[in-house]
Amino acid sequence: MSSSCGAPEQGADIQVGANEVVLTGKVRADGAPVGGAFVRLLDSSGEFTAEVVSSADGDFRFFAAPGTWTVRALHRSGNGQASVNAEGPGVHPVEVAVA
Repeated sequence: MSSSCGAPEQGADIQVGANEVVLTGKVRADGAPVGGAFVRLLDSSGEFTAEVVSSADGDFRFFAAPGTWTVRALHRSGNGQASVNAEGPGVHPVEVAVA
């Protein structure tokens, strides 16, 4: 699947380097995955940093710097957000419920 926006394929398996911080998760509504949601990454001051569209299975992923982040999902079925504290390298899971 090719994309013109340069965002990594959402939901694919990923190899994480020793110093990489990856925020990954799923958008859900009433427990069911939500595809096609606009998922935004906001830094600790609330500034917009990046946006991807969740996969058909609700998956999303961001490569980020260490710190505290807010992940906000916007979808026709509702909006939601969650915070994640990613102080060190590795994969940091986050689930976002929209309602």
